Amino acid sequence: MSSDYLQTVDWSRAQFAMTAVYHWLFVPLTLGLSVLIAIMETRYVRTGDAFWRRTTRFWMRLFGINFAIGIATGIILEFEFGTNWSNYSHFVGDIFGAPLAIEGIMAFFMESTFIAVMFFGWDRVSKRFHLAATWLTALGANLSAVWILVANSWMQYPVGCTFDLATVRNEMSSFREVACSPVAVNKIFHTVSSSFTLAALFVVGVSAWYLLRRREQRMARQSIALASLFGAVCALLTAVTGHRSGAIIARVQPMKLAAMEGLYRGGEGLPLTVVGLLRPAGGEENGDPFLFRIGVPRLLSFMSFNDPNAYVPGIDELIEGDSVRGMLPVAEKIARGRRVIDSLARYREALRTGDEAAKAGIEALFDPATAEGREFLREYYAYFGYGYLESPRDVVPDVPLLFYSFRVMVGAGMLFLLLLAVVWLCNRCGRLAGQRWLLRTAVWVVPLAWIASQAGWAVAEVGRQPWVVQDLMPVTVAASKIPSSSVSVTFFLFLALFTVLLAAEIGIMLRQISIGPEPEN
Repeated sequence: MSSDYLQTVDWSRAQFAMTAVYHWLFVPLTLGLSVLIAIMETRYVRTGDAFWRRTTRFWMRLFGINFAIGIATGIILEFEFGTNWSNYSHFVGDIFGAPLAIEGIMAFFMESTFIAVMFFGWDRVSKRFHLAATWLTALGANLSAVWILVANSWMQYPVGCTFDLATVRNEMSSFREVACSPVAVNKIFHTVSSSFTLAALFVVGVSAWYLLRRREQRMARQSIALASLFGAVCALLTAVTGHRSGAIIARVQPMKLAAMEGLYRGGEGLPLTVVGLLRPAGGEENGDPFLFRIGVPRLLSFMSFNDPNAYVPGIDELIEGDSVRGMLPVAEKIARGRRVIDSLARYREALRTGDEAAKAGIEALFDPATAEGREFLREYYAYFGYGYLESPRDVVPDVPLLFYSFRVMVGAGMLFLLLLAVVWLCNRCGRLAGQRWLLRTAVWVVPLAWIASQAGWAVAEVGRQPWVVQDLMPVTVAASKIPSSSVSVTFFLFLALFTVLLAAEIGIMLRQISIGPEPEN
């Protein structure tokens, strides 16, 4: 690979990561706040109380600001698959493109259509039709997230596909397997519930700010009553699905789990590290990768395999392999992957020279209808992506980033669950207004919700490196063959644009919160 192409890969990774980080600042609030708004408007329609109309319109205003700016970053993110990652799009576009197409045709058009009614139809349509438009907007926003998460989950766990030798592409063989894989189902519930939790914390935090300033007392208390209960339930669901995520990762992405735990040497009955400090040199040069750590005995084994004595492999075992436990060494996977690459090269040569015998022999290897083909696909093509790696240690992601991000995410999640439960209880007992320390905590926890959300995505996306598609395609061969200077220029242009948009959103949000709800009639 040329040095300029490798620079293109690095700039493309940086640009996509930057765009995704900015986009994900807007998405979680959109998902959760849309549902909370729909619940508030349902109360208005059921009770006829103008208070709930006024409350709904206030939170809807904040939702609209966030939604509009989130659309801009999301569109750019999807276009980058074609501009920056054309090799990836060619290799798996038939699979990855299907859920994104459904997202655009069904979900995005739904929310884009009904959001106009939601904002501008208050006095133009009936109450029930307007309520239906609000719920359909919320449904469309969350369906968009569902289909995008299906596509992302397939990159983590590629199933329901077959390899077409003629086109050198993966093609979908089972939409059900792609959409309903255990990784996809759990990721959908975990991500959406965590987004609902973030939105609930936002509503609670803004309402707490009003209580501290003795403004909009009824709106603040009622919003807290709804959002804190909603958020506590969603935070609990996030914890449950997070535990399930660990068990799934242990089976389909064991290297990610080992990196999350800073686990270089595996074993049976392993503890889960609650807090710890990694050595700068990691575990490669030191017997113990930690300067210090506090853990819960046997919890890692239990959470991974529902058995406190279960064996959990570490980074070194995953690289070196273990014949007793059926783990191939990475060096052997690289050799098998290179055999597949060599077979594809010989196939192209056979096509060029018209060597029908060689062509037929290679086609038989990739034919899933024959025993020989099934064995080759299972034993060799399954490690296709390894053939592009230069060293066995290339399969190790950024251990410190994963280790600390995971603990930020989990620690913050536990704090959110406790805070929302305490706020709900104090509000229900009528004592929240006097607990100024608790109100201040609720305000200051709001930015932590976004930090935890970003940490969760760092765990998910950095954890599968070096793969863009797990085991099948490393990032180093997925990028477009374009000059690195083109990507670097657009990186800084997008960075400036997104920073301006973020600053504008924060400024407008703070201004609207300061203004407060519309005056009572």
